[in-house]
Parts: sequence; C-alpha cells; structure tokens
Amino acid sequence: MTPPIRRLTAGAVQTMLADGAWPVGVKALFTLRGGGASPAPFDSWNLGDHVGDDFACVQANRQLLAQRLAAQPVFLRQVHGTDVVRLTPDTPAGLVADACWSDSPGVACTIMVADCLPLLFSAADGSSVAAAHAGWRGLVGEDGHGVLESLFAQWPAAQTPVQRAGLKVWLGPCIGPQSFEVGAEVRAAFLAAQPEADSCFQPLPVAPDGTQKYRADLRALAQQRLCALGVQHISGNDGSLPWCTVQQASRFFSHRRDARRLGSTGRMAACIWRT
Repeated sequence: MTPPIRRLTAGAVQTMLADGAWPVGVKALFTLRGGGASPAPFDSWNLGDHVGDDFACVQANRQLLAQRLAAQPVFLRQVHGTDVVRLTPDTPAGLVADACWSDSPGVACTIMVADCLPLLFSAADGSSVAAAHAGWRGLVGEDGHGVLESLFAQWPAAQTPVQRAGLKVWLGPCIGPQSFEVGAEVRAAFLAAQPEADSCFQPLPVAPDGTQKYRADLRALAQQRLCALGVQHISGNDGSLPWCTVQQASRFFSHRRDARRLGSTGRMAACIWRT
C-alpha cells in the first residue's frame, strides 16, 4: 500500500503520515524530499547539514520543519552507533547519538535518514516518545546489543515487559530488500546474535571469484529485534516497493542510489513529539 503524501502550504513542503496509532497528545511525521530550498542533488527539502548542501538552504529547510511541527526538532549527529540521549528544551543540536527520548512537550525526537531505517516510539499513555536510527551497523551492535536494546535499557517507558508490550512503534521508509545488497559478514553478524535472522537474507548468485552476497531485509531485521524485546504493536513499513528509498526517487533521498552517481544526496527526517 502506497503511504499517503501530504502537501503543505509552508514552503510547499511534503510529508508522509507517520501513523502509529499514537495516543492522544502524540504527533509524528516523516518528511519527503519535495518543497524545500536546496538545489540539486539536494533538491529540495534536504535537512542534512553534513552532506555538502549550502548552509543557508539547510537552515531554511530546518526552519520550514520547525514551522510544520510547531515544535522544536532536535537534530543529532548520527554515527551508526548505539548511544542514547534524553532531549529537553535545553538540549543543543549536534549531540552524538543514534537514539533519543523525551517527555518534554514541544520537543521533537528527530532522526535523519537516506536509506537507513527510522523508528518512532510512544509510551502506551503518551507520556514520553522516542526515536532511533537503524542502519545495519547500529541495529546489529555488539554481542546482540544494538541501538534498539540500548534505547530500551535507558528509556524509562520501556523498562518492564508490560511497558514494552504497550509501546506503539512505527517503522519508516528505508532501503528495501529488493535493493539492499550486503556481504556474508553482515549476515554472520546478525545470525551470531539471532539465528532466526537467516530468514531476512536471500543469497545472490556466487560471484566468479567465489564471493557470496545477500539481499537483506533491514525492516524485517528490526522487527525481529523489536519482537524479541517484547514489542507487540508495530506499524508502518511492510517491506513493499512504495516504502523503499532506493526505488522511489521522486519521493525519497537515497545515499546508495545517488551518492556515487551525483556526488551526494539529501536527508529526510522522522519526527515524533508530545503536544
């Protein structure tokens, strides 16, 4: 099913509904690439300040996002790691982390992506929200402890089995299983911690030099981790083509699709906040 696009009046920017069946008082959205101020290859609503885009354009685009949210988006410096930070109205932008949570109204947990998987979370009662950036490195982590396990260990709303069972989780667009080619070492890293992850890898024909590669389902790998953590309510990305950042060039930025061909690409954002 194709996710709906919302065309907005502020700068004609476009967003996608992040419908996680959120509790009252929780809002969320995912930005698309259209409607901002950036030139090609960042055209046009690029929110990343680290990809080579003009600084003034990025600032203008981030201001459009703040206007759209009517809240304060807090941008992290994401490094494909497992660090988690709590966001408050005084939290500065640029902290190194790949997950965040907040119980402060008007502070938007914000994750930037251009192929990696964004995840948005809400406590069952809406008292706090969280977001995570899951590329394969952050998701697999070390010894089975990745960014999702780190978030759940530190977020007060995810401490007990009852709390985790009540969480609402939305998976955003990411590189799809049709486009995500990885080496055998990536598969081995996931299987070492979770043997059932084998179902998320489809072997490709062996190369003439004997190299074995696989197509990986990043969304399914994240869903397996969430289920192992006790999450029961997961919505959003179902792994189909409309959710694939590589395949939907008019809607999504994609690092894997565009960086080699165009030199760089922009970044989208997934945001969740309490009103």
